[in-house]
Amino acid sequence: MDRQARPEKPSRVFDRAGEWGALTAFVNRPLPHAMLGIVSGRRRMGKTYLLRALVEQCGGFYFGATAGTEAESLRQFSAALAEHTGSPVAFSFTTWDDAISYLFGLASSENTASGGARPERPSLVVIDEFPYLVKVAPELPSLIQRLIDRFQVEESRMRLLLCGSAMSVMGGLLASTAPLRGRAQLELVVRPFGYRAAADFWSVADEPALAARLHAVVGGTPAYRRQFLADDVPAGMHDFDDWVCRTVLSPFSPLFREARYLLAEEADIRDTALYHSVLAAVAQGNTTRGGIAGYIGRKSVDISHPLNVLEDSHLLAREADIFRAGKSQYRITEPLINFYEAVMRPAWARLESGQAAEVWARSAERFAAQVAGPHFEAVCREYVLGPGRSLLSTSLGEVGSGVVTDPKERRQIQIDVAVVEPGSGGSRPAVTVLGEAKWGTVMGVSHLQRLGRARELLAGRGMDTTRCGLACFSAAGFSDALRAEADRGGVLLIGLEELYGRTMPATVLP
Repeated sequence: MDRQARPEKPSRVFDRAGEWGALTAFVNRPLPHAMLGIVSGRRRMGKTYLLRALVEQCGGFYFGATAGTEAESLRQFSAALAEHTGSPVAFSFTTWDDAISYLFGLASSENTASGGARPERPSLVVIDEFPYLVKVAPELPSLIQRLIDRFQVEESRMRLLLCGSAMSVMGGLLASTAPLRGRAQLELVVRPFGYRAAADFWSVADEPALAARLHAVVGGTPAYRRQFLADDVPAGMHDFDDWVCRTVLSPFSPLFREARYLLAEEADIRDTALYHSVLAAVAQGNTTRGGIAGYIGRKSVDISHPLNVLEDSHLLAREADIFRAGKSQYRITEPLINFYEAVMRPAWARLESGQAAEVWARSAERFAAQVAGPHFEAVCREYVLGPGRSLLSTSLGEVGSGVVTDPKERRQIQIDVAVVEPGSGGSRPAVTVLGEAKWGTVMGVSHLQRLGRARELLAGRGMDTTRCGLACFSAAGFSDALRAEADRGGVLLIGLEELYGRTMPATVLP
C-alpha cells in the first residue's frame, strides 16, 4: 500500500490540529494489515463532527448507532452498509457475526475493484456511538477481536474506528482482560478546548476578564456555543450577568438541564441522586474522600464505587498532593456541572419559576468562592503546563498542587501551583516553582512571604529549592509593593492579560 498524502483539516473544524493529525496518520499508515482505533470523549465535544469530516476527506463508511433493540440496530447497520456499497438490494444480515465479517471482507486483499485492480486507499470504517451496539450485542468486541487477529496475518486495508461518549464503556474496551486489549493502534480522547482555544472559539479572547468568567461556567465544550445557544455570546463584561440569566439559568435554555443530562447519560450511573450529592460535596469545597463522605452522610468505604464511576466518566479527577504521599483531592472536571452544583441546584425551584436574575444577584459570593476561584487555580496550572513553560528554568517536572505543613506556626500553607522534578540517582527532588492563585483578591507582599516560608520548609525537608522561583497569579491584580518585589527578580506575577497571552510577564524565572 502506497503512503497517501494526508488530507488537510477542513477550515470548519476549529482547533483540533493534534487530533486531526493523529486520525489521518492512523488512516494513512502504509501497513497491509487491519488496524483498530478507539475514539472517545464526553458528549458535546465534537467527536462526530470531527469523524464525519475525516470520512468526507478520506472516503469511507460512517455509521452512527442509535439506542434500539439488537434487531433494529442490525437492520439500520445493514441498510447503511448497502447504501455505502451501492448495493441495489438491501443486506439482510441475521447476526452481527455475519455483518462484521462482511464489513471486513470488503477491505480484504481478496476483494478487488472492478477490472481486478486493487484500490490503493485504505478502507476507513467509523462506527459512532459504539456503546449503543455493545449494550444490545455484547459479543461485538469479541467478534471484532477475532477478525482483527485474522487480518493481522492476512492482508487487509481495514482502518476501523470505534467511537463513543460513554467513557466507562469506551475505557473498558481496552482494559484488563477485555477482548480488544492490545489490538488498538490508536487511542484518542477528544477533550474540551483549552482555556485559550475556548476564548478564541467564543470570540472573547480580547477580553480576558470575560473569557475567564465564561470558561468558568461553560468550559471548553464546543457544542454549547453553536448547537445549544445558536451563537448567543456575551457582548462584553457589561453583558455577562444578563447572558448567564438568559442562557444557563433560564428554564427555556437547553443549557439549563444540561448538567443533569450529562450525569444521566453515563451508562454506569444508576442512582443519580447519590452521584449529585458526591458532586455537590466537591463543589462545596469538600474535596477529600473523608470530606465527601461526611458531607453526604456515608462512610468513606461506601463512596468508593461512585467516586470510581465519576472518575471513569471523566467528570471527576483525583489529583495527588504533590508534597504529601498518599494524600489527594477531588476536582470536578466539567465546569458546567460545578456551576450547576454550586449555584443552580440549591436554588432549583426558584430558577424553574423564572427567578434567574434574583438567584444570580445573590450568588456572587458563592460563584467567586466555589466556581471561579477553584477554576482559576486549575487554569493557572494549565498555563504553567502549557504556554507558560517557557518562563521556567526547566520544562520538566510534575505540575500540581499541595499542602506544606508549618509545624512551628501550626498551620498549613496551600500551594495552588507547584512544579516538582523527581529525584534520580543521587539527586534530590527539586522544587522549581511555588505559586499561589487568587481570583478576587489583590495580591500583596504577604502572599509572597507565605510562599517564601513554604520554600524554607521544603528545603528543611530535604528538597532542592536552589532554583525555586515564586509565582503569584491573580485575576484582581497586584499591589505596588508586590510589583516592586517582583522587579528585584525571582518572582513571577501573572494576571489575566498574561494568562491569555495578551502581554508577556515582566519577569522570567532564572
